[in-house]
Amino acid sequence: MMMNLPLWCLLIIALLPFWLAFWGSAVRRREFGRIDNQHPRQQYARMEGKGARLWAAQQNAWEALALFTAAIVATMTVGNGGWLVDVACVVFVLARVGHGLCYALDLPTLRSALFVVGFLAVLGLFAIALL
Repeated sequence: MMMNLPLWCLLIIALLPFWLAFWGSAVRRREFGRIDNQHPRQQYARMEGKGARLWAAQQNAWEALALFTAAIVATMTVGNGGWLVDVACVVFVLARVGHGLCYALDLPTLRSALFVVGFLAVLGLFAIALL
């Protein structure tokens, strides 16, 4: 049995923080010459520029995962929405991937706009579940 589109989107969103972490680790290694596995959070706290933004993007991606997961559970529990759920899920994924890229590329205005788009998409999922 194939997974449906919302579950594929959930998988992408669940993997997004790891992608940001791997990217951030590469930047951290370049910035410090090595990755401090004994005290990684202290090393992250000393990062600047792109590395610090990738760390923030990773943290934000974990937070977004919780809300998106709840929205997916809500829509799947009630079974409402059909294609509207699919559209909202794809919009959320595109917004969140763009959000992470904008963090890394230091595009704060576009990043904030994408945050709002993603937030509205997840609110839409809850609205679909409730109606």
